[in-house]
Amino acid sequence: MILSIISFDGPVWRLLPKTLAGNPAVIATAPEGRFHHSGQIAAYASLSAEGASVAIQRYLSDQIERVIIPMRLTAKRVADVRGMPAASVVWQDLRDDGIPSPTWLFSDAARQAGAEAMLYSSRSRPDLSHVVVFKPECLNTFGKASAYLSRQSE
Repeated sequence: MILSIISFDGPVWRLLPKTLAGNPAVIATAPEGRFHHSGQIAAYASLSAEGASVAIQRYLSDQIERVIIPMRLTAKRVADVRGMPAASVVWQDLRDDGIPSPTWLFSDAARQAGAEAMLYSSRSRPDLSHVVVFKPECLNTFGKASAYLSRQSE
């Protein structure tokens, strides 16, 4: 798989449980995700606050109080797979059936290429972009966390 590698220095937004607001570069605790498996490190964020809100919709039934945290991602090697539909498939249903997520092919290739992060398109809103960070030390806060009000609670 041939990946486009770019540098990135810009804002990203993370939606995290309020209990993790003091550690905003925290990695995902789930053993598997769209772009991590087998003990891999991943921290998920969006290139806009709106994108973060879109990304979290599937998980809002857990009733966890969340905050949105503005951060800056500074990375010299970022794989860019935006516009590749196969990178944005619904992976959870496949995993429920015991099938490896096809999205892992993208993140595994990015990691092999030495990427510190990977940009990808939102599945439900392709005009929005998200990022998975493989090296959380590339993330720094630049603003305060604020309460997140979901569309469901508004």
